[in-house]
Amino acid sequence: MSTDDTPQVSFTRMKDGTREDYLLLGRLEEAYIEGLPERILAALRGLENTLSGYRVSRLEHVLQSASRAEDGGEDEEMIVAALVHDLGDDLAPHNHSQYAASIIRPYVSARVTWVIEHHGLFQNYYYIHHFGGDPLERERYRDHPWYQDCVDFCERWDQASFDPDYPTRPLEHFVPMVRRIFSRPPFDPAIIGETPDDRA
Repeated sequence: MSTDDTPQVSFTRMKDGTREDYLLLGRLEEAYIEGLPERILAALRGLENTLSGYRVSRLEHVLQSASRAEDGGEDEEMIVAALVHDLGDDLAPHNHSQYAASIIRPYVSARVTWVIEHHGLFQNYYYIHHFGGDPLERERYRDHPWYQDCVDFCERWDQASFDPDYPTRPLEHFVPMVRRIFSRPPFDPAIIGETPDDRA
């Protein structure tokens, strides 16, 4: 039971809800969604205390990835994608790429979403052979129109961003970008676009 003064619906089973109940929930949800950029930023700050062993923290890794993307002349969508690409490490360590893609999917192009969704598999190219895996598993996507985009994401930004001496920008630098991207209307066809292969 809620302890604040927020109005509540009348039902305890969804099938019993009235139109007024669902209009209320819609209003409350819209207000809550407005806070998404700040929750994304809070989640990014939380990466400072996760998955140790590298020469940089997970937060420094994503900040460096985003800095490299910006230095490489990428657009704001890809810079923010580089920033959030490892947000799933805490709660979805075995499918962190899909987790991150699901977060950003409503707000960026299908190409950017595809790259983030597949970067984990493509990143295997650099190390999975040490565990008996196939580093060329990404080749099954060789004919996909965004294959090279994902290769480039991993090569230029992800796998290279563990350098404590790189001039990495602080999170504050990226805050305006995060707020712009995650304040967009969700699933705007003018932004997302689509090709027949984007879900492959």
